[in-house]
Amino acid sequence: MHILIVEDEVAIRTGLIDVFTYHGYVTESASDGREGLRLALTGRFDLLLLDVMLPGVDGFQICQQVREQYPDQAIIMLTARTSDEDIVQGLSLGADDYVAKPFSVTQLVLRAKAVLRRTRAVPSPLQTIEWTDGLRLDVLNLCGEKGGNALRFTRREMEVLCYLHANRERPVSREELLHNVWGYAREFDIETRTVDIHIAKLRRKIENDPKSPRRLLTVRGAGYRLTVE
Repeated sequence: MHILIVEDEVAIRTGLIDVFTYHGYVTESASDGREGLRLALTGRFDLLLLDVMLPGVDGFQICQQVREQYPDQAIIMLTARTSDEDIVQGLSLGADDYVAKPFSVTQLVLRAKAVLRRTRAVPSPLQTIEWTDGLRLDVLNLCGEKGGNALRFTRREMEVLCYLHANRERPVSREELLHNVWGYAREFDIETRTVDIHIAKLRRKIENDPKSPRRLLTVRGAGYRLTVE
């Protein structure tokens, strides 16, 4: 596995190179955003680890440009910003996951392995998801239409919807989504709001009123359930 680490802090960058090399990965690195973007756009990396706050070009811009050219590229954002707005921005641009600083190196390696497993998973055979009021999602092309307005989805967002659709007869727990969509081992006690943020993003896209959802429901104490009429 070939990993690109884009991090401007020397100590963190050196530590990440040592850790991933120890775990058998081939690593390359960049200390600024412009060089990181140039390397990332070569398309030869299995995983990108992108710091958000970089000189020249920030991690959000790198993520956006790479995702436009390589829709299946595995990307993890490393960020000292933990506000919902910053996390939502990174995930909306197509990052597979985010890790907040300071982070556990062991947890980061496990999360990298999980993201790499999911990006190599067999695509869902489901092609469309439809509701009787006209909302239609094109699974293969990561898009849809609601009320005449075009919708765009990240691959991870669509994977969440497909998994909920496949299990729509019951609520699906947050832990089950982390295991089956993000690929985290069940015994891996991970602290992340990734699932909650993805659910909030999806509601803004598919619900008429995200504050009173009718399609993507929260089942108290059990998880989430997708209703398809």
